[in-house]
This record gives sequence, C-alpha cells and structure tokens, in this order.
Amino acid sequence: MKLKHLILISLFLPAYALAQTAIGEQTYRYNDTARKRPLVTEVWYPTADRKTPALKENFPFIVEPTIRNAKLPAEKHPLIMISHGTGGGRLTMEWLADALVKQGFIVAAVDHWGNTYDNKIAIDFLTPWQRAQDISFVLTQLLNDAALDKVIDRQRIGAAGFSIGGFTVIALAGAKVSLDAMDAFNKTPQGIKEITIPEFPDLINKVDEKELAALFAKSPPLKDKRIKAVLAMSPAVGQGFVSPVQFKEVDIPMYIISAQSDSIAPVKTNAAHYHRLMPKSKLYVVRGKAGHYVFLNEAIPEVKKTGGIIFNDDPAVSRSAVHELVGNMAAKFFKESLKWQL
Repeated sequence: MKLKHLILISLFLPAYALAQTAIGEQTYRYNDTARKRPLVTEVWYPTADRKTPALKENFPFIVEPTIRNAKLPAEKHPLIMISHGTGGGRLTMEWLADALVKQGFIVAAVDHWGNTYDNKIAIDFLTPWQRAQDISFVLTQLLNDAALDKVIDRQRIGAAGFSIGGFTVIALAGAKVSLDAMDAFNKTPQGIKEITIPEFPDLINKVDEKELAALFAKSPPLKDKRIKAVLAMSPAVGQGFVSPVQFKEVDIPMYIISAQSDSIAPVKTNAAHYHRLMPKSKLYVVRGKAGHYVFLNEAIPEVKKTGGIIFNDDPAVSRSAVHELVGNMAAKFFKESLKWQL
C-alpha cells in the first residue's frame, strides 16, 4: 500500500485506533472501617500511555504485561467488578481483566478479606454476604475518586465472579440465599463433598454452627442497583437456593458459564440449578474434561509442577483456549447487556 493511501486512511480512523492501546494497572487500598475489612483492589484500564508494558516480578501466572500507574483513558468506559473464588485473590482472574480491557472495559478486582490464599479466616469462608458488601463498598470508593469518576461510565457497570465469587455477583443482582437450605444440603453425601474444598479441607470443623446461624440472621439485603449485568463462572452455593422466589428481585441480564467436569461446584447442583430457577438467564457449559479451576489464571511451568488440580488441567484441556473463548463471550455479553460499543 502506498504512503498516500495510508495517510488518507489515518484521517478517518478514530483517535484511539491511532495510538496503541495498552493495559494500565493501579492498586488501591481501601478500608471498610464499619466492618473492619481492609479491601485491597486492583484496577486495570485501557491506556494510551507510551511507557513500555512490563510483567510483574516473580508472578506465578501467565498474563499480559501492563503499565503500572499508567495514564487513565481520556474518555468514559464501562466498569466491570470482579469477585475471586474462595481462597483466591484479586489477581487470580487477571486473564479475564486482560480480555475485557482489550475490549475497552475498565476492570476492578477486590481481595475479599479473610477469604484469600494468604489470609484464611474460617468464619469469612462461610459468611458469603460479606463478599457482596465488599464489592458494593469498593464500587462506592471508585466512584468517589475524582480521577476515576471521570473515566467510569456510571450507567454501564457490570460484575463477574468465579465459584463463590459467582454466587457473590448473583447476590448483587438480588438473589437471597437460605441458610436452612444450605444446612439441609450440606448433610447429604453430595453436600459433604462440595463443602470439603481443597483451599480449606477442615473448614466445617472450624466454625461454631450457632455463631454462623446468628450471623446469617443479621445478613443485610445485597442487591446493588448500580450493577446492570452479571456474569457468574462456575457459581457455588447453588444448594442455598430452592425456589424461584429467592430470585424475584433479579431483574438484570444474567449469564452463567460452567465446566462440564467441574467436581468442586458441579453443574447439576450449581450452574444448571441456578439457571433452572432463573429461566431468563443464559447458560453455557464448557464441554469435555474442563474442571472447576479452568477459570483461574494459567500458571507458569514452575508453579504447575506443585500446583495440583488448581493449576493443572486434564491433558485434553487447553486452559488458554478456554480463557480465549470465555473472555470473548464475556466481552460480547457485557457489550450487549450494557448497550455499549468501543
């Protein structure tokens, strides 16, 4: 192609297409003093910053290089809040953040206090409503930040979550869990299997049932009307829902994605169960031998050697291929649901 043709084409390209868009990344440290919960939050966003993107030092996952503290975008973008799985962390689903930022979204992921890989507090593993409150609290802080408020489209906010994070975003949509239903299920063979999680094998023996029941009785409403669409990946806690009435306040688009060979949050008792009780939701199941942890970051080879089922998939499964598929599906879903295009 001749130079004059390239010049003519460039005249008709939007400004953001002329500059190479990279991924900016910043860490925010919030503290919900009322609930005594420090909430470290990672934010990724499109940036035209000319600095060279870099990988995090000694990072155990394969992710895109980012520009630390890069310039914020010049225009408003939709915001997607991410809730990690139990015993995970704000960076364990960075692959999804990368995929969404490349499609023009701003993404914020929260460390749920007491429920991360490096800070395990038994009671915080079994009080899931705290996580929804974490997301709502951090969302308020982000919108109260003058610089971020200039680039976040308040009318286009979504949420995505994995495992118990999937439950978290469903709760933010207005679903109400039942402790009695959970208790009844947890006494069945399948329930015992599901509550015995690799991240905290003896969890059920570390919590006083009366204390837990008292806390559940005080759990507040969790629906956050600012969130307009929800993506739940291999959502857990399906056993806490037995009636469509528990979803009567869910009035936003809901996309549920799971994996056929998930043994931690099996499709039948979780993803498909949620979908049956919410017939207007969309359900997609990754076929084959993909398991629960396929929705976590791809680990570097050194970590895979000792990472067990959390970082190793069946030989027939390509975690990166699943991420590419689901990342594109997530971007398409949020674009359509939030009525937005780059």
